[in-house]
Amino acid sequence: MEVRAVCKYVRMSPYKIRRVADLIRGKGVEEAEAILNLRIGKAPSILKKVLQSAVYNARQKGDVNLSNFYIKKLLVDQGPFMKRIRPMARRRAGLIRKRFAHITLILDESV
Repeated sequence: MEVRAVCKYVRMSPYKIRRVADLIRGKGVEEAEAILNLRIGKAPSILKKVLQSAVYNARQKGDVNLSNFYIKKLLVDQGPFMKRIRPMARRRAGLIRKRFAHITLILDESV
């Protein structure tokens, strides 16, 4: 039984989130939560919320044993970005891109 959770328009660069997402991809739910609890920063807290959302979605579907679930797929995609302008030397303007990320997490039961 597949369960998914999606978090869109996260105000953080997807490159920074992917570094933490690579650590928990393919792991069990309890092991992934333990890894995220040990990490410091904004990216692990965001991924932990998405993981908890997927676990709650699994509980809504019925009686399930969460120790059998593992992270089947974890996608961190590029979202839109805000454009900001910063003054530069010689009266020029530099473009700053404030990036967003879309996170998709799919849990599945191991056989």
